[in-house]
Amino acid sequence: MPASRRSPWMLIGAFLALYLVWGSTYLAIRIGVESWPPMLMAGLRFIIAGGVMYGFLRWRGVPAPTWQQWKAAGAIGFLLLSCGNGGVTVAEHAGVASGVAALAVATVPLFTLLFGLFWGHRNTRLEWAGIFLGLVGIALLNLGSNLQASPMGAALILFAAASWAFGSVWSKSLPLPQGPMASAAEMLVGGVVLLAGSFFSGERLTHMPSAAGWGALAYLVVFGSIIAFSAYMYLLKHVRPAAATSYAYVNPAVAVLLGILFAGEEIGAEECLAMAVIIGAVVLIGIPQWRKTPQVPVVEGEMSGTR
Repeated sequence: MPASRRSPWMLIGAFLALYLVWGSTYLAIRIGVESWPPMLMAGLRFIIAGGVMYGFLRWRGVPAPTWQQWKAAGAIGFLLLSCGNGGVTVAEHAGVASGVAALAVATVPLFTLLFGLFWGHRNTRLEWAGIFLGLVGIALLNLGSNLQASPMGAALILFAAASWAFGSVWSKSLPLPQGPMASAAEMLVGGVVLLAGSFFSGERLTHMPSAAGWGALAYLVVFGSIIAFSAYMYLLKHVRPAAATSYAYVNPAVAVLLGILFAGEEIGAEECLAMAVIIGAVVLIGIPQWRKTPQVPVVEGEMSGTR
């Protein structure tokens, strides 16, 4: 859409959705896993959100994905949602603070640049500087008491970030469905895989979730998956990719603040320093992107955060 036809209010609303809603999903996950088994909750979230989106799009006359598109969407849904978001959810269930989880996930742009090398992408000096600075930030983050108290959670968070980054890069060369149908198909497949993982890992719902648990699931479905996903798709079509993915260095601050205010989480000096270093690294990586001419369309799936 030409710039003259872009609604400034739509742009402002879309950015607020990404910055505030996606930043708050880490706290919603933290609240939800107190009542739900982690993979069960994540699976239900994506099955419901994907089903609603898929049904609405089909009702609007959008063609169903072909078999090749289902396979491509399934691969990306597995990496981004089953491994990426599922890993974050399980890590928070294991005790990782929501703010620290968001901060670790902010390293996705670093992994994205590294995986891009396999597809022939050549990084600039600024991007290499950002990668080096980001690795320093990861080291500092792991010195903090939060991740040291949960080694499995630390490993899961980094695995989730790497999976999301690899899926984002790979998605550019796969025949995904067009527009929001790609998101719907990815969520359906990713949700099914998570529910299967929940069943085979022995997760059981031993008691009915609390009202807060149901509220967290509803929030993740409606706001975290449907509204924020749609806002992200809108921004990818109307602003530079670096602007659309700028939430990578806004979400951690939002998540840390909400975790302290509403969940009583504590962030140590090492983690605060790591936040400054990692956010600085992501800004360095984004500078070359801001200088590039925007390319439209941008493939859905090029994201830098697992939520």
